[in-house]
Amino acid sequence: MEIAGKVKSAREMGLVACRRCTRVWPGGTPTCGRCGHRMQSRDTTSLQKVWAWWIVGMMCYIPANLYPMLVTRTLVSTQDNTIVGGAVELAQHGNYGIALVIIAASVLIPIGKFIAVASLALGVRQGSRLSSARRQQLFEVVEYIGRWSMIDVFVVAILSSLVQLGALASIAPGVASLFFALSVIFTMLSAQSFDSRLIWDADSDDATTQPSVNPSNPNGVTA
Repeated sequence: MEIAGKVKSAREMGLVACRRCTRVWPGGTPTCGRCGHRMQSRDTTSLQKVWAWWIVGMMCYIPANLYPMLVTRTLVSTQDNTIVGGAVELAQHGNYGIALVIIAASVLIPIGKFIAVASLALGVRQGSRLSSARRQQLFEVVEYIGRWSMIDVFVVAILSSLVQLGALASIAPGVASLFFALSVIFTMLSAQSFDSRLIWDADSDDATTQPSVNPSNPNGVTA
């Protein structure tokens, strides 16, 4: 809300919004009268939760790329494919589109999410070159693409259920599928733990700490 040319937050106006149903209540209200959710102006442990889930997700993402994602067994051979190795093999057989989708969904998007969540958390404490509006948009993008991050696990599950020819051939998920699923879950929890209101609080604090300038003495020189 803008009052007398100054944009004020709900907290500055003595209000608090429910994060579940978005109903606005006076500050200090313990629980939402509409949905019963516990009211909290700011999550003081938000960044700790973000970094905890982020680190665990990164720890799971590393073995997800080192161990095989798919194990194919036939009468004469057994083949293990990692995420990148499977994409490269698909490209060698001419399936460039599928290989590109796998690389994007399994490598580019997860790494981009790690970088985005880390930059948002660091920006709250150390500041950022991006504006608050851009960081808010980045946070919304990270939350939106989180639901599409399990595409590799879905593909492995479908292949495992379809290609089961007994002693002739079989496809089974590798160890990496478990680590990859855990990594996706932990990064989603990390993004959801981030309190986006902290982005705007950082800018409000910077504005309040800036020294005021006397129009009659703009250079601040005293006699």
